[in-house]
Amino acid sequence: MSQSNIMPGFRPAIGFTLFYLALIVLIPLSAMLLKTFQLSLDEYWAILTNPRVLASFRVSFGSALIAAAFSGIFGFIIAWTLVRYPFPGKKVFDALIDLPFALPTAVAGIVLAAIYEPKGWIGKLVMEAFGIQIAYKPLGIVFALIFIGLPFVVRTIEPVLQEFDKAMEEAAASLGATRLQTFIKVILPNILPAAITGFALAFARGVGEYGSVIFIAGNMPYVSEIVPLLIITKLEQYDYAGATAIGLTMLLLSFLLLLSVNGLQWWVRRRSGQL
Repeated sequence: MSQSNIMPGFRPAIGFTLFYLALIVLIPLSAMLLKTFQLSLDEYWAILTNPRVLASFRVSFGSALIAAAFSGIFGFIIAWTLVRYPFPGKKVFDALIDLPFALPTAVAGIVLAAIYEPKGWIGKLVMEAFGIQIAYKPLGIVFALIFIGLPFVVRTIEPVLQEFDKAMEEAAASLGATRLQTFIKVILPNILPAAITGFALAFARGVGEYGSVIFIAGNMPYVSEIVPLLIITKLEQYDYAGATAIGLTMLLLSFLLLLSVNGLQWWVRRRSGQL
């Protein structure tokens, strides 16, 4: 049997896939690209180098990177705990991990703003103890992005840990390896590709997040204004060319960063012998 005949109905399936891809993804992106081309190069550059636009890019990408890094660390710890240790209420805790997936982002933003604002029960304690304000600052954005990004890391790493052969750990221990050496030499190379994937998913979600951020960010220009909000502001001002220029730049930057992460993931898989 030829390779093309393995899947029945391959041609209709690939035709539908390409049609769906063009209708849902390529055509809207092409429209945004064509709208941006209405600007001259000088106009496009003037929009991007506007101090307010640059500040919003720093806030969005910086907060997303920091939040994704923290999500990667805490997500691994949570996934390891869920897989390796039994404890009371484990199923309930496991179900709560998926709560940000089901919770509307606006509701999440309102709840986070309520508890982290200076008069909220957590925000007030942090303010009194350390003099640090969480809500209405970039720190609040990071907390919101950790909340929505953590499940991506946990659910990406958890299946890999479940399928990991513990006999490899036992073999390393029998050869005299310490727990730290076993983790670094045996466990980490096997879970690192999944951890990088979880990091990339959390970062991608964080860069474009809107609903859960605007309530806790404060939306102050040059301080805590995110790129999605700036795009909405441009649209409300009927500055469609400016909004598409910022959106296209955000798309290109996100694509380049995710491409770099995928390249790193491929390199790690190759080094660990998974390719």
